[in-house]
Order: sequence, then structure tokens, then C-alpha cells
Amino acid sequence: MFTRFEEYAAASMLGGTDSPPRVDGKLLFTDRWERDVFGLALSLSKAGCFEWEDFRQSLIRAIGRWEADAQCANQPRWDYYERFLEALIDVVAASQTLTTEELSAVLSIRTAAPHS
Repeated sequence: MFTRFEEYAAASMLGGTDSPPRVDGKLLFTDRWERDVFGLALSLSKAGCFEWEDFRQSLIRAIGRWEADAQCANQPRWDYYERFLEALIDVVAASQTLTTEELSAVLSIRTAAPHS
């Protein structure tokens, strides 16, 4: 069940370029890590580590970077939550919520873990 903050955060993205995938109006997660990273972003913002709008703008920029490179032969396939993670990394680093070493450790865990 969403709290008011989660409702605000999810609703603020509806219809925008940063809107998460949905099925029948519900958020769609195909892998557990996607749900986890979404929850982490909400939790960190709710805790005051960064403003939700700052995260949204970072996500919009991440999507824009992917779109700008979409014609490149080595462009990775489109994955909303990969862009979401990229945006979260950017705002966490900018807000200095984690040190560079802590962020690297978290990322190495993420990249080493199989998608489930």
C-alpha cells in the first residue's frame, strides 16, 4: 500500500517521458531488482536524501541520453529500469548520500547479482 509520498511520486510521473511501465494501471516490474531500485529511490527521497523532482529530472536526462544515442550500432536495448538506475546513481552521487566507494560497492553487488 502506498503512503501519500509514494502516491505523489508515482502520480507525478504519469503521462510524462519518465513514466514507468504499467499494466492495467499498476506498475510493471519484470525482475525483482527493478522493484527494489524503484523502492530504493522512493525511500531515499522520502528520507530527504534528495528531492523527488531532482530524481525525475535526472531520469528524464538519462532517457534523453539513451534516445540521443539510439542510432548507434552498440546501443543497448531499451530498458526503462536501466535508465531509472542510471538516474538514481546520478542523484545519489550528486547528493553525496553515499561516498564514491560505497556507491561502487553497491553497484558491484548489483552487476554481480543475476536478474531474478
